[in-house]
Amino acid sequence: MNPPPIRPETTALILLAAGRSVRFGETDKLAEPYLGKPLAFHAVTAFEDMPFAFRVAVTLETHLDFGVRGYDVIVNDMPEEGQARSVRLGVAEAARRGAAAAMIALADMPRVTAAQLYRLIDEAEGDDAVVASSDGVKPSPPALFGAAHFDALKQLSGDRGARDLIARGRHVVTSPAELIDIDTPEDLAALRALARPHG
Repeated sequence: MNPPPIRPETTALILLAAGRSVRFGETDKLAEPYLGKPLAFHAVTAFEDMPFAFRVAVTLETHLDFGVRGYDVIVNDMPEEGQARSVRLGVAEAARRGAAAAMIALADMPRVTAAQLYRLIDEAEGDDAVVASSDGVKPSPPALFGAAHFDALKQLSGDRGARDLIARGRHVVTSPAELIDIDTPEDLAALRALARPHG
């Protein structure tokens, strides 16, 4: 018998928004303006019509109000433990609330689309699903994990996050431009330049 398909309605969306942004400097990277809104709110807007079971934003010192955008906010008070702690916090909440899967996305990826998240869900079957995005070279978030992996995700440590698990999963290729993440002011400047009209 085939494993049951994963559906958005039984999936928790976990938005990681707690990076220390050391390479970005002193400013709040996620609040930096890009195309008329804070950088982080591009992902929020892209996913807002998807019927997730619930949404969790794992944050650190940011003035952005994820709560008003429909997210339950969890503060990562130990960012020195790396991205893994944010994953642990978000997945623990997904497990506590009985989600069948967790979709993990990054708030500093402003060009990711709902279409890509739906493609990941379409490729996922059963509790042991692991489906990640890829630019055709390396896998990356957004990534979906079935509930069978929640215990392993809650044991992660360091900055590698779930990379090893992602590497062994299925990969859904999309345009490299969709998976751009912003780590430095130069990254953001380059992205703004792409959006500027030429001529």
